[in-house]
Amino acid sequence: MKVKRFFAQSMAEALKQVSEQMGPDAVILSNRRVDGGVEIVTALDYDENMARQRLGDKAESATNGSRLAEMQADQHRRLEDELNRSRDRIRDVREKRAKVGASYSGASFADLNEAASSGFEASTPAPAGDAQGYSDELAQMRAEISSLREMMSGRPVEPAKPASNAVQQRLAERLQEFGLSNDLAGSLSRRHKGGRLEDGWKQSLKMLATGVRTSRQEWPDEGGVYALVGPTGSGKTTTIGKLAAHYVLRHGADSLALVTTDRYRVAAHEQLFVFGRILNVPVRVVDESHSLDDILDELSDRHLVLIDTAGLTSTDKGYQEQLAELARSHHNIRTHLVVSATSQPRIMKSVWHCYKMANLSGCVMTKIDEALTLGESLGFVMETGLPVAYYTDGQKIPEDLHHAEAIPLVRLAVERLKRLQQQQSVAEGA
Repeated sequence: MKVKRFFAQSMAEALKQVSEQMGPDAVILSNRRVDGGVEIVTALDYDENMARQRLGDKAESATNGSRLAEMQADQHRRLEDELNRSRDRIRDVREKRAKVGASYSGASFADLNEAASSGFEASTPAPAGDAQGYSDELAQMRAEISSLREMMSGRPVEPAKPASNAVQQRLAERLQEFGLSNDLAGSLSRRHKGGRLEDGWKQSLKMLATGVRTSRQEWPDEGGVYALVGPTGSGKTTTIGKLAAHYVLRHGADSLALVTTDRYRVAAHEQLFVFGRILNVPVRVVDESHSLDDILDELSDRHLVLIDTAGLTSTDKGYQEQLAELARSHHNIRTHLVVSATSQPRIMKSVWHCYKMANLSGCVMTKIDEALTLGESLGFVMETGLPVAYYTDGQKIPEDLHHAEAIPLVRLAVERLKRLQQQQSVAEGA
């Protein structure tokens, strides 16, 4: 099935384009008025059964063929918009490659090689070069574009290749037990060409730590404006409280301010005001009378500004408004996604897709102490390329906030896996 979108100043002109480019067999999936004219989404070889398969569970809400066609058109619009954003990001990365210094970096391979041989007891790794970081980002975005094209064309994504020998198969199983996805575990295990299982395990941990990018500097030292986004319950407000307390202990309260954009829920900002009163830090609320940029203009003398946001999903009223407000600000807002380590990998990916339009600069991992394994979180940040700025492992403020470093995170994940295996052994022996 070939789907295409047409824009024109009038319906007659749009239909003429459809006739010339798609022919008489084209099926109109939807039409609507847009700025500057009309938009028509059409399809060739339209198959209602295939459309239901591609929409999955969402197709159950389609009570007739017309509604199904509209949903198919909406899906095509979203995928096409996402494809265009990915292309724009590649262009931006290419333009900035020569002149922008990297704020984030992963571990160098030499340091990781030494760390792995000593059981991940090494200190903080040296930062990798800018060129490699940009190459990784471009490779990730090209893969994303390829995946989007396959989704738009309806072609199934080619399954991952199986392991070629018993050692690779066992290594892939261990990596999955570690918490990595089937695809990532298979990819890492296939790089082990031969030798002992333990050698492959160490090699995979090195590659995993290399792929986990972290922040070179802490926010209190660097300063600026930072916004936390993410779903309800991920720990955004509590994390801001920890960051604020951490900053006040080191630098005092005079150069810090807190802002919330959550005007969608009743009493949503009360917890932030409590933090503000305890720390003697001003808290400002974005509303109909005070825009985000107006508030940030007033707080331009503050060394650090932390922005809390509403935990909205793409179906909530105000979702687009809130993210657009962050993205179009004339201030340099570094937006970070807050990801709970207790979430399923598919939910993490869904949240990432939901908030990508906010121009994410990195992420904060929360609830590390509640997760059975940490491989899911490490695999998520490796596959998405989001640098990890901080992670949290409890409710204590600010003690349970930690600056993220690649090797210690991987080492923590290995320790968590060993603890889980010991608990399982005890349970089986009981």
